[in-house]
Amino acid sequence: MTALRVFRTRTFTRWMDRAGLTDEDLGQAATEMAEGLIDADLGRHVVKKRVALAGRGKRGGARTIVATNLEDRWFFLFGFVKNERAHINRDELKFFQEVAKDFLELTDPQLQVAILAGEITEVPNGDRKAQEPHPG
Repeated sequence: MTALRVFRTRTFTRWMDRAGLTDEDLGQAATEMAEGLIDADLGRHVVKKRVALAGRGKRGGARTIVATNLEDRWFFLFGFVKNERAHINRDELKFFQEVAKDFLELTDPQLQVAILAGEITEVPNGDRKAQEPHPG
């Protein structure tokens, strides 16, 4: 199995902190998706994945929107709690599909630039350590 690279956007990071999700939750979700456990394929490299919240489980938990090549790159773009909204609308989906295309075309050096700029954070996964922007 190819090593998974899991990333979260700055916006997603702010939301996940409020929702109580952890990097371990994201890593587990990415592993599940790599094994084929995806809740909905929304097209053009965008999927929806339910993630359990403490005390709520997956059913009443969070919904995440993820850009992925379904192999080794997983970008958590957006999240919401089921009781806050039911789904994303068509315009939001189109936006996420455009963002997915952009993220999935990034080379490794371009990913590093995005990390250093604070646009994305790489989630620690297995032997990979988190890569966050450097202060300054």
